[in-house]
Amino acid sequence: MNLPDMHIKYQLTILFLSVALIATAQRTVPADTTIKSTTIEIIQSYKPQVKQAPKPEWMPALPPADTAHPVINYDVPQQSLFYTYSSLPLRPLALGRDTLLLPFKNYLKFGGGNLSTIYLDAGIGSIRGRDYETGLHIHHISQNGTIKDQQTSLSGLEAYAGLHKNKNDFRVLLTGGRNQYSYYGGDANPYYTGDSLKQVFTSVRLMLDMANRKDTNTKLTYHPSILASVYNAKYSTNELTLGFNAPFTYSPDSTFDWLLGIDGVVTNFKSGQISESNNFIEIKPGIAMHDGDITGHVLAGFGLGKGNNKYILPDILATYYHAPTGLHFSAGWQASVRQNTFEQLSSLNPFLLYLDSSIFFKQTRRDEVFGQVQGKHGDHLSYSARASWNAYINMANYLNDGISNKQFYVGYQNINSLGISLSIRYAESNIWSAGLSCDIYSYYGSSNVKIYAWQIPDKQLKGDVIYSPNNKLSMSAYISLLGGLYARNVSGQPISIDMNTDLGGNIEYLLIPRLSIFLQVNNILNQKYQRWYGYEAYGTNIYGGLRLKF
Repeated sequence: MNLPDMHIKYQLTILFLSVALIATAQRTVPADTTIKSTTIEIIQSYKPQVKQAPKPEWMPALPPADTAHPVINYDVPQQSLFYTYSSLPLRPLALGRDTLLLPFKNYLKFGGGNLSTIYLDAGIGSIRGRDYETGLHIHHISQNGTIKDQQTSLSGLEAYAGLHKNKNDFRVLLTGGRNQYSYYGGDANPYYTGDSLKQVFTSVRLMLDMANRKDTNTKLTYHPSILASVYNAKYSTNELTLGFNAPFTYSPDSTFDWLLGIDGVVTNFKSGQISESNNFIEIKPGIAMHDGDITGHVLAGFGLGKGNNKYILPDILATYYHAPTGLHFSAGWQASVRQNTFEQLSSLNPFLLYLDSSIFFKQTRRDEVFGQVQGKHGDHLSYSARASWNAYINMANYLNDGISNKQFYVGYQNINSLGISLSIRYAESNIWSAGLSCDIYSYYGSSNVKIYAWQIPDKQLKGDVIYSPNNKLSMSAYISLLGGLYARNVSGQPISIDMNTDLGGNIEYLLIPRLSIFLQVNNILNQKYQRWYGYEAYGTNIYGGLRLKF
């Protein structure tokens, strides 16, 4: 055996002896000896997220408001796009709060123009914190036309506060308004002169509501709210309204929802020695289904209205989504009751005569059976078509008083109608978009006698175009056509009112990040149309000014 082989043997022998000694030592450790273990404490589970970029300010409005003729803000009762929507309170997304701050949360927009126009629009949204937010909006516009006593002044304020506490969101909304009109035209009743030609409506409205958040794991969702309002006019006229709404949804699984809605409104109208109540309460149990491409709901409404009138108000809707074509088909039967309060009636027609409250407060029941299809082509074009049959019991119409022909009273008729509504819109990113909508109705009664839905239009067309090539310039244009209006002349004979045609536009340019200029043009064609018989619209109205953001 040579020397290297001996060294290897000695090294292996020493290695085996060392291992044996270690094993022996471990076996001889006492039973009560504890070896310390290592504890790993997880402080935080880190999940990287990409913070959203601030949303760009999108300046154009859709469509721009037609402030040239304030009394044209009509509310067509038989509008075909009828649906019920309960909006959720403004609240952060369930995914978390966006802590990025927008550059400017407040603005002041003011200006003037022809027709002695004074314009003001301001908003404050910077008062907010982690669990609350507030908002304040103030607006005013006043104008004097070329016709004697043709003037209007419309002012309003909306204040909002939201609080997010535990698993609920709370909201308070306070609004106030003052709208002044005049019985203008020069041929009014001679007993109406000076201040007696003016009519002023004031309103104060307070709403409180609460809703549990959708990001909780509860199966029960709710959104109760209460409302109180006061509405005043001339001759010691006031209307007090108290209301509540309490919708509940229980979702045992992803397929069915159990629904329950309870709502009621108590309204009291006073004018001099006249006092009259106009109340309505309803309970609506039902069920909703979500099964793949088929969705829908069935609710049975049971209502009690003015004069102890009892109503059964079904709300049935079924929708089918056809994936290959991307079309949504829906059909349903929906019934509702309109109180026809003094506020509702005079907000539509401010030239209302109200010497006897008994001519007002008949509640209108409406039943609508409809079918609708909605779809889109590509990523830019969307469209919809809707056909409906409507039946009205005590539909509110506006008729001239037959004396000065400058004031209206309310008449009620049972009227049926067939309607069709079409709309189409094309949008190219945030650069430009264009839309067109059309509503056409045919009214008929239960006999062969010609029936008129007094001062209610039977055709309406609206279109708009918005163009914003960059973040400094935005432009928009609109067109509105309203036709099929019938009124009665001084002799009580029916007459047809020419179609209302209104064309206008708006342009705004950002000078610096905080300051922009704007120009608004209404009634470019200078049409003397009449939304209400005997009251010509303002002519061409041009006003402009500045918008300051801070």
